[in-house]
Amino acid sequence: MPNAICNISFKLKKGASVPDFLLAAEKLNAEHISKQKGYISWQQLNDGDTWVDLLTFDSMEDVKNFEEGSANPCEAALHFYSFINMPSCKVRYYSVERSYGKPTALR
Repeated sequence: MPNAICNISFKLKKGASVPDFLLAAEKLNAEHISKQKGYISWQQLNDGDTWVDLLTFDSMEDVKNFEEGSANPCEAALHFYSFINMPSCKVRYYSVERSYGKPTALR
């Protein structure tokens, strides 16, 4: 079964503190996201204006279960969301068809 990626792009609210936002993300990952079935990784990308969260899971089933569970956000998630301009969010799901790169042990 191929891995699955949840790609969420968004903008922060005007005046949001980036260091505080990143701390909120770290807390959310440690307390909740990293404990979800099939979780592999969470990467946060930024181009200066737009942020992209790439959440990688073992399977599309795992990522869809994560999405369903997100309908009832925990306290850490609510704090994380408080930094985000919610109307700017766009969510997409991808199956990994092929991956290139060095094996983790060689890095």
